[in-house]
Amino acid sequence: MNIDSHQHFWRYDSRRDGWITDEMSLLRQDFLPDDLIPQLRANEMDGSVAVQADQSEEETAFLLELADRYSEIKGVVGWVNLSARDLPDRLEHFSRFEKLCGFRHIVQAEPDDAFLLREDFKRGIGCLSRYNFSYDILIYPKQLPAAIELVDGFPEQRFVIDHLAKPLIRTREIISWTQQIHTIAANLNVCCKLSGLITEVGRRNWRADDFRPYLDVVFEAFGPERLMFGSDWPVCLLAGSYRQVKELIADYVHDLPVQQQHQVFGPNAISFYRLKTSNCELVTT
Repeated sequence: MNIDSHQHFWRYDSRRDGWITDEMSLLRQDFLPDDLIPQLRANEMDGSVAVQADQSEEETAFLLELADRYSEIKGVVGWVNLSARDLPDRLEHFSRFEKLCGFRHIVQAEPDDAFLLREDFKRGIGCLSRYNFSYDILIYPKQLPAAIELVDGFPEQRFVIDHLAKPLIRTREIISWTQQIHTIAANLNVCCKLSGLITEVGRRNWRADDFRPYLDVVFEAFGPERLMFGSDWPVCLLAGSYRQVKELIADYVHDLPVQQQHQVFGPNAISFYRLKTSNCELVTT
């Protein structure tokens, strides 16, 4: 089964979705499952994991409602206030939803580069494994040192880095990011998503060679068994089509053994997110 590990849905709201700037006006419209499913089918993808784009429990409920209606949505990464005192109660509530895999906070938008190390936030992270919830790390390279310290402190928690931690591909900065990626990848409870690359270049006339040095690093650091394809649809549409995003990764892994290619496009996401696939079989590691 082929799984897109990272995509978004929204009903566009100009007040709520202020992060969509004038330069991103293409995204100022609704993007819903009926828009995505034809893309999945055309690109031989069987399903997806829907990831939060708004920091509210309403967003989590919205994604879970869609997942309940569409079998193609295999899992949901929602949002909950991980710093809240009543977090255990909220996690108990959310644990009732079969397709809810874990949570994410938009840490990249936090002004404090050490946000991940706040005591109240770490207390929240420490509650997740009790309910088998994963955590998506969304950061910029400058926040990698804090992410490294965070994952070091929670060896039993499943983490995945979104978008390769957004390396500075546009300016070709790679040395410090490379060192930090290898450091965080030494934690075997951490995976990484092959997602969000083309929008980091800032133009539509990108070339596959723009990304090869960065893909080389994460494949060396994590190995094919801890990497998973994600389209970042519809955000990816700012710089290319769904097909182009998939082909970028498919072409890169072309020379790997067939089994490793297959892992990147499905089994790794199924295993990490503990998705239920056909015949209601729960796939775990």
